Amino acid sequence: MAAAGLGLCLCLLAAGCVLAVEAAGRPDGMNVLFIVVDDLRPVLGCYGDKLVKSPNIDQLASQSIVFNNAYAQQAVCAPSRVSFLTGRRPDTTRLYDFYSYWRVHAGNYSTMPQYFKENGYMTMSVGKVFHPGVSSNYHDDYPYSWSIPPFHPSTEKYENDKTCRGKDGRLYANLVCPVDVTEMPGGTLPDIQTTEEAIRLLNVMKTQKQKFFLAVGYHKPHIPLRYPQEFLKLYPLENITLAPDPWVPKKLPSVAYNPWMDIRQRDDVKALNVSFPYGPLPDDFQRQIRQSYYAAVSYLDMQVGRLLNALDDVGLSSSTMVVFTADHGWSLGEHGEWAKYSNFDVATRVPLMFYVPGMTSAAASQQGRIFPYLDPFSRNLGLVPQGQSKKVVELVSLFSTLAELAGLQVPPACPKTSFHVALCTEGASIVHYFNSSEEKVETEDGCEDNNRCHTEEPVAFSQYPRPSDTPQWNSDKPKLKDIRIMGYSMRTIDYRYTVWVQFNPNNFSADFEDVHAGELYVVETDPNQDYNIYNNTLHGHLFKKLLGFFKH
Repeated sequence: MAAAGLGLCLCLLAAGCVLAVEAAGRPDGMNVLFIVVDDLRPVLGCYGDKLVKSPNIDQLASQSIVFNNAYAQQAVCAPSRVSFLTGRRPDTTRLYDFYSYWRVHAGNYSTMPQYFKENGYMTMSVGKVFHPGVSSNYHDDYPYSWSIPPFHPSTEKYENDKTCRGKDGRLYANLVCPVDVTEMPGGTLPDIQTTEEAIRLLNVMKTQKQKFFLAVGYHKPHIPLRYPQEFLKLYPLENITLAPDPWVPKKLPSVAYNPWMDIRQRDDVKALNVSFPYGPLPDDFQRQIRQSYYAAVSYLDMQVGRLLNALDDVGLSSSTMVVFTADHGWSLGEHGEWAKYSNFDVATRVPLMFYVPGMTSAAASQQGRIFPYLDPFSRNLGLVPQGQSKKVVELVSLFSTLAELAGLQVPPACPKTSFHVALCTEGASIVHYFNSSEEKVETEDGCEDNNRCHTEEPVAFSQYPRPSDTPQWNSDKPKLKDIRIMGYSMRTIDYRYTVWVQFNPNNFSADFEDVHAGELYVVETDPNQDYNIYNNTLHGHLFKKLLGFFKH
């Protein structure tokens, strides 16, 4: 490694370091700031939510192309993150739980940050980007993906401790957990530390010639809903409603239901002694959960605002693309469900926006500020997205999309079987949607790869495993060896179609001739997906389409 490069790495690792390297002549091409949030459904002002206070994310959207129909490939942390960071679907990463490392278990696939690193970028990870533990080899896939060891907040280890003060003054491990930050271990919270470290790295990189790929992962609004208590003031409980459909749909197959076990294990929910598997939770507690979820989103918005303001401060807003998304959504009482762990839109749909200087917005002058910090406690400005697309897109397309936006060679499309192919992606770039009209795009002549063509009808595919046909204690997060059924789901602009089929975990095979149950929802007449018409509708053409995609 060159002396300057070694000095930069050492500097990045050391707090308070100042490195004198000539800044002139920064290479062409954009830096990348990649922000990924845990469990964030699109409850944001820029997505039309009237209750939430999210001015900083809305401000980012006002300079971005915003995708209104973006979907994760599996609604649980590790499988989703490994999927979009490798550009491969869960059936190719063979990760449906938390307990295997794809490079050993499936194939030695290159990742998105690894590809940027190999193309001359300084790649850095702050907070939760890869899911920690076995699924990223205990080191967030370092050194493959990152130039320097990933940063994790020192207070992360207290996340599930008893830090929530109850009405009796004692501490509990609650689900609903507004806190006095000064009373927390270390006097701070993990996402605050993540923001501080990301800002420090931006200050180091501002003097460098080397382009960077900085991934910043925020933990909230993941449970426990632990956030500074002042954010509760933004959401008086009398303004909080129940979900529009807080009941279990009559025609919902039992295999499709997730019994929200991780919620049940929190002290405040345990005290309610709610029946298994369907509950329900008391109405007043449902409102408290929804209130705290919104408060946690505004706390997240403050962190994003501080980070983007720092990008302005260091003068890199006009040379850095910003991507903002989440690993999956989170049910807030819809269908009588909480958490993720399903194929419904509330679990699979995510926010997705791209700020690309000079493309999604005019490049700012050197003195101009693009992202001044906005106080969530002040009056919202009602900012609207710079551009919006209703096209159905997938997180698995992020790898190809960012490569194209950065001017790198877009990795090739994966062949049908790609376990021995190190560099390829199963998600096509969506850059062609940035400026396209919302009219349907005709299929390109001579295009043989359905994964890469601009097909007439964009489709998002998701999946979720189950250990049994009826809800049980491990239905939400079955280990690989316990998976017996896989729910394969297809979302178009018009419908969501899901089939639950027999699955063999020993050879990772799905038997589409053994269908346990099915779901079909028409979005126009049933946007909340409450009325399953699978059993009284002809849908052979949908099954054929889904089968053609998943059955290699």
